Amino acid sequence: MKNTLWLLVALFSVSSQAATLAVADKIQLLAVDGKEVIAQGWSAVDSVELSEGKHQVVVRFDGEVKRGSKSTIYTTRPYLFDIDLANVDAEITLPRLTTESQAIAFFDRGATWQLAMEDGSVKPLTAVELQGEGFAAYSDIEALVATYNSDNGIVIEKGNAVDLQQVAVNVDNKTGKIEITGDALTQLKMWYTKASNNDKKAFKIWMAEKDFN
Repeated sequence: MKNTLWLLVALFSVSSQAATLAVADKIQLLAVDGKEVIAQGWSAVDSVELSEGKHQVVVRFDGEVKRGSKSTIYTTRPYLFDIDLANVDAEITLPRLTTESQAIAFFDRGATWQLAMEDGSVKPLTAVELQGEGFAAYSDIEALVATYNSDNGIVIEKGNAVDLQQVAVNVDNKTGKIEITGDALTQLKMWYTKASNNDKKAFKIWMAEKDFN
């Protein structure tokens, strides 16, 4: 039996609503809100309990398929989703893939991931296929997700994924005019996530000097 990993999220509110997010057969749960999901012994984690709101979830297809008369394991790159959960259990699903050629064709043309709700409804999920570089590019999933979040101005706050660029930048679709919105703290967070490591170091030094002046 697979184990359920209980994530302690939304600690700021003891009354926070929660729901169970599961993954279907042959789908591996890799990370939730920037943190790696670690298998319990030999048993993979196939569900997590999450607070109500938006969460960032990373999964991949990793399962046995047929190659002719023999079986083989087919594994994809990681796929990242933003999932907005209400107080309803849900499961990430894919169509049934039984052969290697079927799986390759499905993912090459753009996989259709779905979120099946406990009430029977099904919602499409917009996926981002994470691209790693070099040998063992996907061995450190937390680093891979952190790089993606930094490049896209996303932070994890109180157990929820927040796209700071959407919060702090508003673009008029008709005129193309860009308006900086949000409070000063939100804007600082957004620019900090986009800064290089050297820029962050210089900023911290500048900030420390300002605090003592």
